[in-house]
Amino acid sequence: MKHKTLITIVGPTAIGKTALAIAVAKYFNTEILSSDSRQFYKEMYIGTAVPDPIELQTVKHHFIQHISIQDPYSVGDFEKQAIVRLKELFASHQVVVMAGGSGLYNKAVIEGLDHFPKVDPGIRMELNLRLQENGIEALQSQLQSLDPISYASIDLQNPHRLIRALEVCLGTNRTFSSYLNQGKPQRLFNTIQIGLTADRAVMYERINKRVDLMMDHGLLDEVRSLYKYRQLNALQTVGYKELFEYIDGNVSYEFAVSEIKKNTRRFAKRQITWLKKEQNIHWFDYQTPYGQIINKLTEILKNYE
Repeated sequence: MKHKTLITIVGPTAIGKTALAIAVAKYFNTEILSSDSRQFYKEMYIGTAVPDPIELQTVKHHFIQHISIQDPYSVGDFEKQAIVRLKELFASHQVVVMAGGSGLYNKAVIEGLDHFPKVDPGIRMELNLRLQENGIEALQSQLQSLDPISYASIDLQNPHRLIRALEVCLGTNRTFSSYLNQGKPQRLFNTIQIGLTADRAVMYERINKRVDLMMDHGLLDEVRSLYKYRQLNALQTVGYKELFEYIDGNVSYEFAVSEIKKNTRRFAKRQITWLKKEQNIHWFDYQTPYGQIINKLTEILKNYE
């Protein structure tokens, strides 16, 4: 597969990755892997901005709503399944497209993951309960005590990353950081990363408009339908946790919506911070004509022939 290429579309939330991925996939007559971990779940549609039915029909997508919120699923599971799917797709395509804003999931496919022993799932459930009852600060403090190196390096505002590090510490009696950089698999395909960007004010405006559209399209009803599952890890995410607070009567509707916008903006800021660490991304303004981006891709691909 040395002449096969994975084109990965990255960028902050609401920047236009889905539309670009579809345009690129149509041009190269290929298919798309979603690496957006929020879009994996069948029960979460509106709040995760899943591509609409027309978009899904235009180009075949993989890893969209393929599991339930009640299914245990990790970035390691995604890595294994995505590599198998890529091998299948590369049998009939020179190029495959991957799109999504979950940086760790992209990295897992492109570079491979550090691997960890299996941990009792009850530990994660207990940590999620502690998160709900005591807040994120209690978990941050525990990680600082158990694994100062991870405390200094991971995104402490991301509950998924925080809980993952803690469950490894508690479940293995070793630090999370001790498992890192122990050797990763070599990929047998080339990778091109295309990044979309915009001025911060423009990005924030797009995020605010997307949240308003989600509310108009019934996000509150979707969250109500999932309320009894609110302790599950998949639902500890922006757009859902704020509306759970509203349903509980702890905040007003207007405040909950404003919190979704604020927390989504913070999420986008973290995505940008992550992406800025990557050296091999070809950046384009979000308004760049697709033809110009495709010309750049075609130029790069010639070097792989």
